[in-house]
Amino acid sequence: MIQYFKSSYNKLVEIEAIEKDGWINIVSPTAKEIEMLSNKLLVPPEVFIDPLDPDENSRVESHKNSMLIVCRVPCENGQESDLPYSTIALGILLKRDLLVTICSRPIEVIQTFKEGKVKNFSTSNRERFVMQMFYKSSMLYLKYLKDINNKADDIERMLHRSTRNRELLDLLKLEKSLVFFSTSLKSNELMMQRLQRNHLPETTKENERELIEDVNIETRQAIEMAKIYGNILGNMMGAHSSIISNNLNITIRYLTTATIILSLPILVASIYGMNVPLPFQNEAHAFWIVILIAVTLSVLGVFFFRKKDLF
Repeated sequence: MIQYFKSSYNKLVEIEAIEKDGWINIVSPTAKEIEMLSNKLLVPPEVFIDPLDPDENSRVESHKNSMLIVCRVPCENGQESDLPYSTIALGILLKRDLLVTICSRPIEVIQTFKEGKVKNFSTSNRERFVMQMFYKSSMLYLKYLKDINNKADDIERMLHRSTRNRELLDLLKLEKSLVFFSTSLKSNELMMQRLQRNHLPETTKENERELIEDVNIETRQAIEMAKIYGNILGNMMGAHSSIISNNLNITIRYLTTATIILSLPILVASIYGMNVPLPFQNEAHAFWIVILIAVTLSVLGVFFFRKKDLF
């Protein structure tokens, strides 16, 4: 899918074809669409193909008449997915009078621009547009990190009442999401440092100094939050795994103690079931005497195990 946009009177308008100072948004393009854009924009097809790779790393790549920026942006996969949150590659192609975004699926970062939720946004100011994308991406990382932390708190409360594996598996999924976030954020940070150092004009650095600083601050904050939440989740999983293991040991201990106590009456009954002369066999109340012996042994066993704190 290919969409064409252009800012007009402080509003983003969808247009029918490529125009100067416009924005082309490409989502999961076909081979014919890639070939058509490659011919029109005079760039290699690889520029459109590389960002479609789900494992593509963040980087800056200069071409003869353009520059390709690849960054990792967060995305939500839904509760039914094995991974609730992950990251995806977003390609940003900068040409002299045009900006192109390439992604393998619709993402929230692009959607915020399409819906006009970004202030002071213009497709003609391409460098600022890129920085605003980085800023919105960092803010989205922070939002998803808070969601992950809230979900982890809910799972922790459930773990206090349950010892099922389901809650631990949910925690593992969140921890995997945090690993993806942490890796992508660090990769984005290195890419932005290289972009600001080698590829942004000095005039852009001066005019957009505040926005660039905001991007760096939010990115570092997201990296720290991902690290902290990852450590918390790791410790939480380890603690609850130990609790579950300890509960299992206690249950086995109780069952073993109960088995020993119950085996004492069975031992007495087995002895008095033999066809040999036995004590009290000629007594009128032999049955009740045997019962008393069995009960006495069981009571003594209970007191013994209670004293040893095993029952």
